[in-house]
Amino acid sequence: MSDALKKLRIKIFADGADAESMKRAYREGFVKGFTTNPTLMKKAGVTDYKAFAKDVLGEIRALPISFEVFSDDFAHMEKEAFEIAGWASNVYVKIPITNTKGESAVPLIKKLAGQGMQLNVTAVMTLAQVEAVAKALPARNKSVVSVFAGRVADTGRDPVPHMTQALKLLAGHPDTELLWASPREMLNIFQADACGCHIITVSGDILKKAGFIGMDLDALSLETVQMFHRDATSSGFNIIY
Repeated sequence: MSDALKKLRIKIFADGADAESMKRAYREGFVKGFTTNPTLMKKAGVTDYKAFAKDVLGEIRALPISFEVFSDDFAHMEKEAFEIAGWASNVYVKIPITNTKGESAVPLIKKLAGQGMQLNVTAVMTLAQVEAVAKALPARNKSVVSVFAGRVADTGRDPVPHMTQALKLLAGHPDTELLWASPREMLNIFQADACGCHIITVSGDILKKAGFIGMDLDALSLETVQMFHRDATSSGFNIIY
């Protein structure tokens, strides 16, 4: 990780479901936690959810890691939550803010958090959802609220004031952390840090851009021109024959 990123207050969590990459990131020590979801697992070719989780938890023991329920029925979702929570003490159970019918998961969130379960409330978009979760969580429960700032930005809305307000709504919960989810670019890490978010999930593709941080723009311009020329030459393009 670049020195610039190390100086930030925000915690960088690796977002993915490739077991070997997760273990390598853990050994290298540059991330402070991990998040997964069923979509990432499908993309990574995971076929056995529990076996995958047990595999990564065999090595990742000292950092928080989130695994998501996938039932659409709240009663079954509750059973899945207790199963996942029992896998290891560093596990956070990801509960989506609603099911696929748009029915609120807040009653289940309140019930599970009230029993001391470490939760990661996911797929949160609106400030009304953040407020509802804040009211449902006990003041001292260890929880994460994942607001999908990247998807908010995809709608043409500025995520920075959105996340700033979300942080204020969680102010009465010192053990609850606000997570900036689905970042799109390196700038988002600095934006999330500046507005006071506790965590940001970052994919490997974004972390690869860390070498650009603070780069002289004239040098970057020249490097870009050289890339265009190199690719045009190697492709054998001709304009004048």
